[in-house]
Amino acid sequence: MKSTEKVYLVGAGPGDPDLLTMKAVRLLREAEVVVLDRLISDDILKLIPSGTSCIYAGKAPGKHYVSQDEINEMLVRLAKSGRRVVRLKGGDPFIFGRGGEEALFMAEHGIEFEIVPGVSAGSGCGSAFGIPLTHRGLATGVRFVTGHCRDNGELRLNWKSLADPNTTLVVYMGLGTIPEVSANLIEAGLPASTPAAAVEKGATENQRICVTTLGELPERVIAEEFSPPTLFIIGQVVTLAGRLGQTLNAGKVPDAVMEDGLTAHA
Repeated sequence: MKSTEKVYLVGAGPGDPDLLTMKAVRLLREAEVVVLDRLISDDILKLIPSGTSCIYAGKAPGKHYVSQDEINEMLVRLAKSGRRVVRLKGGDPFIFGRGGEEALFMAEHGIEFEIVPGVSAGSGCGSAFGIPLTHRGLATGVRFVTGHCRDNGELRLNWKSLADPNTTLVVYMGLGTIPEVSANLIEAGLPASTPAAAVEKGATENQRICVTTLGELPERVIAEEFSPPTLFIIGQVVTLAGRLGQTLNAGKVPDAVMEDGLTAHA
């Protein structure tokens, strides 16, 4: 990697370093500066050579240690310094990662950039517990939506469109708004009995899942004390977690977990 005014927006995936692309690993090893998101796992951080400058730019719900505007300006400034810059983002930079905003800012300031895709939390969490996001006879499509609104305002989603029993719905950043999400989907016509799952820290050593129904989902995540990052998968495909999840997590998931909605750890 040459020392030019260029920034690599790299997806770190959901946390398992084995899910990184070969290109992501190479860029991390060659970087002189890495600007880190909050959700980068310790195992991935270990891949960054000692001596590499690491800048933490994490954002938690309601707690922005560095604002997005500051991050944008930092990336431009670092690029102009001539150092090899990697912006390391959890999941995929272009799926609720604000990578598009950072890319636009760099384009406006004449900074060259490259996007290195990562495994998104939606596919990573589903795969970890045997939940295919599409499946013949169960889901003809999948939709990714955010459960978080700017300035913590009201969610303004097309609930009627989202309440499609033939589509899998994946909700990112929705732990604080899942009661609203559940109520609105049910009001829009999606049955309260629709299978649903909450996945905390998916595709990491500390992952766990709660399988239940759309109607009971808010109460369950509160009772089980789920914490960020938690992703929600809603739709008929969740029923496959019983068979596929048991095989993937043999010896770690109770036999009854997918049948009666118990919480499982893996």
